[in-house]
Amino acid sequence: MAEVSGCGDSCRFGCDVFLSEPPSWLFTRRVGILANQASVTREFRNVVDAVVALGGRVTAVFSPQHGFFSEKQANMIESDHGIHPRYGIPVFSLYGEVRRPTPDMLERIDVFLIDLQDVGTRVYTYGTTVGLCVEAAAAAGVDVVVLDRPNPLGGARLEGNLVQEEYRSFVGRYALPMRHGLTLGELALWVSRLLGRPEAVQVVPVQGWRRDALWPSTGRPWIFPSPNMPSWETALVYPGMVLLEGTNVSEGRGTTLPFMLFGAPFVEPDELEAHLDPRDRQGVVLRPVSFEPTFDKWAGRLCRGFHLVVTDPDRFWPYRFGLSLLRAFLRAYPDQFQWLPPPYEYDHEHLPMDILIGDGQIRKALEEGESLDHLEARWLSDLKEFEASCKPALVYS
Repeated sequence: MAEVSGCGDSCRFGCDVFLSEPPSWLFTRRVGILANQASVTREFRNVVDAVVALGGRVTAVFSPQHGFFSEKQANMIESDHGIHPRYGIPVFSLYGEVRRPTPDMLERIDVFLIDLQDVGTRVYTYGTTVGLCVEAAAAAGVDVVVLDRPNPLGGARLEGNLVQEEYRSFVGRYALPMRHGLTLGELALWVSRLLGRPEAVQVVPVQGWRRDALWPSTGRPWIFPSPNMPSWETALVYPGMVLLEGTNVSEGRGTTLPFMLFGAPFVEPDELEAHLDPRDRQGVVLRPVSFEPTFDKWAGRLCRGFHLVVTDPDRFWPYRFGLSLLRAFLRAYPDQFQWLPPPYEYDHEHLPMDILIGDGQIRKALEEGESLDHLEARWLSDLKEFEASCKPALVYS
């Protein structure tokens, strides 16, 4: 694929490419589609509707966390199986009584079509769901075709430690860093190679997108893929701010700016800011604010904290910022700041923070005051090995 500057009008997502030149099997084989309400074409038509209108034999729909209509909140708020209101075919929830397709579900289809918008962060569960679909489909002899979409954070920068085996979970099934730099199509290819089944996955790439391009370069409006991901700017801060889910600090759920607001009743902004290293705040402005969440942590209570405004994405490292923020809370509020207890995403044994980070030693290092430079040095070689392992699965230059 020829390189272009960003995307703009030349950027065509995988679903648009697929629908403009549909393969013959679409009309003869039984198709299952993993999608949700954000799986739309350039004309904002849902991919399920578009495939059916084209004459495709869609026999089942599958939905990820938050449900097909992205109406459910997070962390074990499950959705049930249902029936598609327009076509009368089953909608199988992959975040309910099961989290991977069962053999009975896969017996209904010959091809598994996947079209989901990801946010480029390991703990966002769509990557795990796609991986589990690849695993199940490969075992059942069902072909997987991914209609790819851009990684809104680009794919040129990776951040964070790899998940340790003991801390594998639904937000960390695979040994990925927090900011992994892959599209869902590339992640599916990577998983298929881990299985020794590279032929099991086909990707319909985004045309006109390159790895260093952030979401605005696509020229497409952001369609929220889940209730608390209302903008691409939310995705930009998410690799670090999601860590607050493992604490008693509000990450902004219950407000109109989830993950871009944070705070708690015990926070004094000036006091907290004094404990943040200026090196970890490059490319972002912390604007002191007060807010009252309508649900989740501190619902109905006045919280003081900050509104994050990213001014330079090239200088902002969200995961490092998130770790720096945890360290600042530990220093500023040792008696009030707390790690939340289990369960978290179906893990009833480990602290949610350790599940989110994917490594229990990093939390302990933060508690002991270890520098972030030393922490990052711990996982640098692992990150390089991961990057090398991904190269055969990379689709974009």
